Amino acid sequence: MKQTIVARRDLGMGAGKLAAQVAHASLSAVEDASDRARTRWQGEGQTKVVLGVDAERELFELADTADAAGVPYAIVRDAGRTQLEPGTVTALAVGPARDDAVDRVTGDLPLY
Repeated sequence: MKQTIVARRDLGMGAGKLAAQVAHASLSAVEDASDRARTRWQGEGQTKVVLGVDAERELFELADTADAAGVPYAIVRDAGRTQLEPGTVTALAVGPARDDAVDRVTGDLPLY
């Protein structure tokens, strides 16, 4: 069981902004996961891997793939209070789900 969080590198987010967006994505996807998946993932140490893409379009393509596979996911849009314009899509969380299910969605992406 794991979760991947995919963040946009093209936005040039500072370290704190990146951390906040990754946290938002992670929590949102966990809230959408089934109780069984969430409990199992939490019992196995809550594995998270942060990956990167270079465009908003890539996040939506990955979200479509996750949705078609029945894997929980969450897209994050920034509120625009600090570094980014309101509504900027910053990150996508995939899972928690079985490793192989998550890998079918994000397994080819590089680490952030």
